[in-house]
Amino acid sequence: MDVWLIPTDQPEPVVRALRELLDPAERARADGPDPHAGRRFTVAHGALRLLAGARLGRDPARLVRRRGPHGKPAIDGLAVNLSASGALAAVALAEERAVGVDVEEVRDARSAVRLARRYFPAAEAALVAADPAPADLFTTLWCRREACVKAYGGRLVQGFGLPLAGPAPVLLADPGALGPGPCRIDDVPAPGPFRAALAVVGARPVLVRPHTWTAAGVPGMSGS
Repeated sequence: MDVWLIPTDQPEPVVRALRELLDPAERARADGPDPHAGRRFTVAHGALRLLAGARLGRDPARLVRRRGPHGKPAIDGLAVNLSASGALAAVALAEERAVGVDVEEVRDARSAVRLARRYFPAAEAALVAADPAPADLFTTLWCRREACVKAYGGRLVQGFGLPLAGPAPVLLADPGALGPGPCRIDDVPAPGPFRAALAVVGARPVLVRPHTWTAAGVPGMSGS
């Protein structure tokens, strides 16, 4: 299973080239009130189109994203999932498997302990509070939850009670209200202050192959 980590702070020529790939709705979102966030949105969604187009052998600008059951996005039978936090995005693509991906910037320790007590099972909240790096552990567990929920197309509140601590991969036999199990959750190596996770529904083993996306594949940017 390939996961691409996408640095979203890119030079203006890259942003302009990727904008040409977006559909009208995506451009409208990119043109929101925060130009910096809009540029990052453009890079993340333009890169997703390039990756999906390469997988499908089609023009990325002509791809049509549709919402399937539970609102999960897909492109011509290809399951697609995207997450973004700060200056990093993550994209996962899969055929015949429901997939979810999440990336998060590490929070400060005080917020991590407080949020773990509010949202995590008591045993996991205690682990976060006792950990010498509570923000790292909290963010790892949060990413696992988000990825699992996104794999099913559920609501985040449905993932708060899931037991997801322990070494990766975590094989969750019963995802509760999210849907039938099992669900396999892997941590994805991420740079600097980020953590990431990938969730795939089904029992078959998954080999996670992380990649760092570069602008070399952007039309007109081969020399970047």
